Amino acid sequence: MTNIILCGGSGTRLWPISRTLMPKQFVKLFSDKSLFQLTVQRNKSFCDKQFIVSNSEQYFLALDQLEELEQENNNYLLEPIGRNTAPAIALACFALEYDELVLVTPSDHLIKNYKEYEKVVHQAKALAAKDSLVTFGITPTFAETGFGYIEANGLDVKAFHEKPDEETANKYLTAGNYYWNSGMFCFKAGVFLEELKKYSPIIYETSLNAFKNAKCDSMIRIKHEDMEKIPEDSIDYAVMEKSSKVKVIPSDIEWSDLGSFDSLYEELPKDENANTVNENHISCDSKNNLIYGNERKIATIDVNDLIVVDTGDALLISKKGSSQKVKTVVNELKKLDSELHNIHLTAHRPWGTYTVLEDNANYKIKRIEVKPGSRLSLQKHFHRNEHWIVVSGTATVTVGNETKYIRPNESTYIKMGEVHRLANEGKIPVVLIEAQVGEYTGEDDIIRLDDDFERK
Repeated sequence: MTNIILCGGSGTRLWPISRTLMPKQFVKLFSDKSLFQLTVQRNKSFCDKQFIVSNSEQYFLALDQLEELEQENNNYLLEPIGRNTAPAIALACFALEYDELVLVTPSDHLIKNYKEYEKVVHQAKALAAKDSLVTFGITPTFAETGFGYIEANGLDVKAFHEKPDEETANKYLTAGNYYWNSGMFCFKAGVFLEELKKYSPIIYETSLNAFKNAKCDSMIRIKHEDMEKIPEDSIDYAVMEKSSKVKVIPSDIEWSDLGSFDSLYEELPKDENANTVNENHISCDSKNNLIYGNERKIATIDVNDLIVVDTGDALLISKKGSSQKVKTVVNELKKLDSELHNIHLTAHRPWGTYTVLEDNANYKIKRIEVKPGSRLSLQKHFHRNEHWIVVSGTATVTVGNETKYIRPNESTYIKMGEVHRLANEGKIPVVLIEAQVGEYTGEDDIIRLDDDFERK
């Protein structure tokens, strides 16, 4: 069986922890493991391989985190733009044999009851082997208005329902045959594609065309123009709500989609005052607070039921119960053309990381770390000059037609407009300080002439 792991989404409801370029599924929230890593570990006992569906930025995050797990036998499909779950799953299924069983899972869910989870997955496999399209219905523990519901008659699906109001949610909870829609599925790749072709033929045909035109080397890269032609739709609307082959497995697996800071608070360890455990937190008569921050000391005095999230470049303070409004904050940041919704102070790149140490008008200072055997793109800038000072390791620096080695406590200078490249040919990380000076120091002032990672 193949685990198709859907890595799309930016997790805006957990801003400022989650950003577009470091979404919540890759943030290490639990015992130094990310939700993505927990997903892989949870499913590897009954899946022979993983099929990661993501964009190019998330691909490198997934690759790094799989290397940490020493997890091999992985396949990757890169989408240039997102078109929701139906096309994403279809594109992956086109790469598999007809009878291959697939377990489709989001990458950002938490499941704590592994024993029960293993049980329901085996039930799903048995039904999928008989050509059913299986979904997992989460046994509700309260009247949740933020989830869609599945109405069941035994293992048969009677209907899918949109997110209800509170009164309707309470009725669902009392009825006992309504389940939260988990977004997890199990079926044969070929059976799903047949049902997609039957009920959503345009999505099927445009996805098939995109797959046929894709570039396939170490991964499957879908072309932008082909992806644009695929209608955007979820697997629920495109197939599951229409097919007669759908079954639902009631699943009491201690599941959470961690869709808000309130739900995250419930899952994190607490101290004797019901504050989340944090070495940087100094509490004075404060109770029932979510405190998140790794960079500065956070002191609270006589406050209860708050959410305090400090990420160095942004501070969020909210009442518990109101954290769903974080999406409003993200929308405001977008209106202001701020990068705070998009990227952290430390940004992860396929070659390593950079951390912004200071950012002011006319100059920016970064700490750059390049992994052994990696190099940045061959590039130039139109609006800034750069000074590089190596702190550790030996950097291979190309400026124009000249290539030289820069060692610790040595530096180099790149003039505005000069073609240049930074590489690490050694066995240890290269760490350097970069000072950018110019009228504009934005990340979009990069003209890539050659790139090992095929970025534009």
